[in-house]
Amino acid sequence: MESSIKRSFTTVGNIAEFAGRFFKEIFKPGFEFKEFTRQCFVIGYQSLPLVTITGFIMGLVLTIQSRPAMARFGAESLIPGMVSLSLIREIAPVITALICAGRVSSGIGAELGSMKVTEQIDAMEVSAINPYRYLAVTRTMATTLMIPVLVIYADLIGILGGFIGINMHSQNNIQHYFSHVFESLEYVDIIPAMIKTFFFGFFIGLIGCYQGFNASGGTRSVGRAANSSVVLASLMIFILDLIAVQMTDLFFEL
Repeated sequence: MESSIKRSFTTVGNIAEFAGRFFKEIFKPGFEFKEFTRQCFVIGYQSLPLVTITGFIMGLVLTIQSRPAMARFGAESLIPGMVSLSLIREIAPVITALICAGRVSSGIGAELGSMKVTEQIDAMEVSAINPYRYLAVTRTMATTLMIPVLVIYADLIGILGGFIGINMHSQNNIQHYFSHVFESLEYVDIIPAMIKTFFFGFFIGLIGCYQGFNASGGTRSVGRAANSSVVLASLMIFILDLIAVQMTDLFFEL
């Protein structure tokens, strides 16, 4: 028990040190812009099909599941606002981040772990290339930027899925539907939800890079790095979401 607690605190400290190095490297000259744009394409564009399917299903299922309860109270007109608020404030950011933790963070951990055990990272250092700046900084910056974009896309697709769900039982004009959506939304619903997605993206990339850079013990460690990246990134998403919810509630109380 004590060894597990000690190992957990050691991991947290090592990740914090790894993050500190990121903030040191990012302000130094020589940013790898070409690698950064390539990672944005890999992380953002190549994740669109999965995010599209997931976002559409989220909006569709949420609408179908909530309609009977809302219809019982004669409040079917409130469904567009309820679905959009639920998606934008909580469901779409968390689910999209978890999907990216499974796809992106594990991919980064496996890729860098493979480079570590095959000594490619050591070869980069010998060649006078800063592997941390080239590999970790670019990937962490790309996830920090792309995850919020994917969340916005998931919000839109989810709202469209809600429109399809409503029209499965009754005819609803799309202009009328979106007027209800926008009437129910305020900036205080959108801005806090978007701010936390940047933190989601940062830790998804950072944890994947950390696990990859610390892989050791042969090719078996590559699988462990990928698995640990998903677990730690998913756990961090839930912790950050809890903190964001508490801070938002505290802000409104003040």
